[in-house]
Amino acid sequence: MFYFFSNSKIDTIPVPGSVGNFPGGPGSPSNQQQAPGTIPKSPDAGNNVNFPGQQAPVAEEGDTALTKDDAPAQKPAGEGAGTAGDAPAVPAPQTPKEGPASGELAEAPLAMSPNDPGWNNLQGTAPGPRMNATFVTLARNQDVWEIAESIRQVEDRFNRRYNYDWVFLNDKPFDEQFKKVTTSLCSGKTHYGLIPEEHWSFPEWIDQEKARKVREDMHERKIIYGDSISYRHMCRFESGFFFRQELMMNYEYYWRVEPSVKLFCDIHYDPFRVMHENNKKYSFVLSLYEYIDTIPTLWASTKKFMQNHPEHISSDNSMRFLSDDGGENYNKCHFWSNFEVGSLSWLRSKPYLDFFESLDKDGGFFYERWGDAPVHSIAAGLLLKKEQIHFFEDIAYYHVPFTHCPTDEQRRLDLRCHCNPDNNFDWKGYSCTSRFFELNGMEKPKGYEKQQ
Repeated sequence: MFYFFSNSKIDTIPVPGSVGNFPGGPGSPSNQQQAPGTIPKSPDAGNNVNFPGQQAPVAEEGDTALTKDDAPAQKPAGEGAGTAGDAPAVPAPQTPKEGPASGELAEAPLAMSPNDPGWNNLQGTAPGPRMNATFVTLARNQDVWEIAESIRQVEDRFNRRYNYDWVFLNDKPFDEQFKKVTTSLCSGKTHYGLIPEEHWSFPEWIDQEKARKVREDMHERKIIYGDSISYRHMCRFESGFFFRQELMMNYEYYWRVEPSVKLFCDIHYDPFRVMHENNKKYSFVLSLYEYIDTIPTLWASTKKFMQNHPEHISSDNSMRFLSDDGGENYNKCHFWSNFEVGSLSWLRSKPYLDFFESLDKDGGFFYERWGDAPVHSIAAGLLLKKEQIHFFEDIAYYHVPFTHCPTDEQRRLDLRCHCNPDNNFDWKGYSCTSRFFELNGMEKPKGYEKQQ
C-alpha cells in the first residue's frame, strides 16, 4: 500500500519513537477530498545520491517504456480491454522463468549467522544464483525524491550486491525525471508500467450514490482517508491487481517498497532465496490491529467466502492469529503490508483470486474503506499453512510511525544496525507479533520483556 500511515487508528496508545504525523496525531493529513484517479500524496522528502562510479542510464521514451532492457511494454490504460464498468481485464497467464536448480543453491549456501561462510563478505557482487524476483513500488511522479530515499536504503543495505530488478507502477504516465532519477539509483533493471484504467476505477456493480454517502460520513467522523476516492482505488489495486500487471507476470517473487522507508541493518542473505528454499509464500516485519471503523463487514464477507469455498481453506491455517473465538469474530490483527516479500504465484492462484473476487463483489473497498493489509493478512492466514508465513526478524525497518528493530543486542551488533531498540514495536500492546510467535510455537528473542 502506497501510504504513509497505518490502516489503523492508533491515537489512543503511546508509540515510543513515533513522529507526529500518524493517524489522529499532530501533523496527520486532513481528510480533504483527493482528485479521483490519483495516488494519494506522500508527505516526506528524501535525497537522490548515485553510487560511486555507477553509470546512470537514461529512461527510454514512452509512457510505459522500460529502461535498461527490452522487456515488453505494458498496454496503455483501456487498450484492448473493456470500459471501467466491465470486469477488469488481466494479462493472459504466463509461466515465469524457473528459479535456480537445487545444485546451484547448494554451491552458495545462505549466510544466516556470523558463523556461516561468507558472512563478512559484503563487498562487491554477492555469490550464488538469483531468484526470479523484483522490487515493486506504486508511485506518482511528484514522489520521486521520497522514492529515491527508499531506493537508496534498499540498495545500500542489500541490493547493491544482488542487482534485482525494480518495477514502478503509476496510474499516470511516468515523466522523464522520475525515470532518470530512479534508473540512476537502481543497480538492477528498471521497468515502468501504466496501470490500466479498469484496475483503477469503480467497477460497474458499485452504487455511486451509496459510496458517496459513505465517504461523507467517514469525513465527518474524521476517519483517515475516509473520504478519499483515490485511496480506495489504491487499496483495491494492491489487493487484487498489482500482481497481474503485465510487467509483473515475468516474476515469481516480489518485495514491496514504499516511499521514505528506512532499513537499519545490513542484510547478509537473499530474502527471496529464504522464501524459495523454505517454501514461504508471504512475509512481514510489523503487525498490528486494524481500525475497525474501516472494515465493519470485512469478516462477514470472509465468513461467506469460507462457507462458499471450504476447499480453499488450509487445514493447518493461522485462524488463531486472526480470531480469538475460532473464527466467529475477527480480532483485527493484520500484517502491515507496506513491507512484504511474497510469492506472486500464490497471489495469482485460484484460492487467492476467488477470495479477492468474492470480497470485491461485496463492495467493501468503496462502501467501507477496506485496506489491502487486512485483505492480504486474512488471505494468508486462511489459505496458507501457518508455516508458509515468515517473520523477517533481522530485517530492521521503519515506516512512519512504527519501527521494527531486532530485539537481541548481539544480533543488532552483528548486523551493524543503527535503530534504537527502545523504538521496537514488536512487543508493545498494540502489536500482534506475540500472537504470531505463540501460534507457531516460536521462542521470543532474548530481551523482549524489556521492550514491552
